[in-house]
Amino acid sequence: MTTAHAPAKVILFGEHAVVYGRPAIAVPVSQVRACAVVDDAPKGQGIVIHATDLKLQQQVGAPIITDDPAYPLEATVRHTLERLGIEGIPDLTLTVSSTVPMASGLGSGAAVSTAIVRALAQHFGRRLTSHEVSDLVYQTELIHHGTPSGVDNTVIAFERPVYFVKGKPIEILHVGQPFWLVIGDTGTRSPTRDVVGDVRCAWQAKPDKYEALFDRIGTIAVQAREAIGAGEVRALGKLMHENQELLQAIGVSSPELERLIGAARAAGAMGAKLCGAGRGGNMIALVSPEKAQAIAVALRKSGAVNAIVSEVKLPQSVNGKQASL
Repeated sequence: MTTAHAPAKVILFGEHAVVYGRPAIAVPVSQVRACAVVDDAPKGQGIVIHATDLKLQQQVGAPIITDDPAYPLEATVRHTLERLGIEGIPDLTLTVSSTVPMASGLGSGAAVSTAIVRALAQHFGRRLTSHEVSDLVYQTELIHHGTPSGVDNTVIAFERPVYFVKGKPIEILHVGQPFWLVIGDTGTRSPTRDVVGDVRCAWQAKPDKYEALFDRIGTIAVQAREAIGAGEVRALGKLMHENQELLQAIGVSSPELERLIGAARAAGAMGAKLCGAGRGGNMIALVSPEKAQAIAVALRKSGAVNAIVSEVKLPQSVNGKQASL
């Protein structure tokens, strides 16, 4: 039996604009994780996938349609076996579970895919680099989201805070001083593919307007990288407010998100904004550690179905200010 895990993620700055070549900042969230377990199976079984959260069982190779919930799981398995050079269909049972909320901006699909890739590689005694894992997971992200930015698979596969620009070398984000977030879940599912598609249609209809909005969001991400590196935590709060106003202008906020963002600010958060695709899913609040639990309680009282407290810091294994991965 082989077990592997992968964390969730949140985008701090740069949602939507990152799809159009502007920078984004994202960090892993280890408090919720996906898990994949691979067991050898009786000869002739082939590969059977058990997805406990989706309440499904799928035989790899059985007839499947592309909008079936099992399709991304099977595609991840097939792509990984191909990368590992495994010919044919081995006899395995793959059990997948996750505490990452689905369709909520926390990278649930990428977390599950990453756990699957790692578990299969480890089961066959192969080592895949984080780059290779990220590339494999990106293939599944294309199925989930249509036009993904690449942020989710990157930050989850590397499990590092990252500064990301599509098509450019990824940078580990230097964190000058640890800071704390409270992540509030509206309970409203928000399929990334749909929201990203709507924004693309709006951009095509009014390219000048949206390019200007994306430019301003990109500028905020650059300023946030400088503030994070310098340990200027309070400066991030103002940048969050500005980023949220631009996301409102893009049309991806929602009454549920606005209610939680307002509740966090009223309870003493330094800043708050939606995270991920928007129109539901999660929001994030920048908080002092002393106020974190009180703000989490305030979010729940305002309708959040869950609130996660997470610390952002540079892993001890990474030294220096910035490094390309």
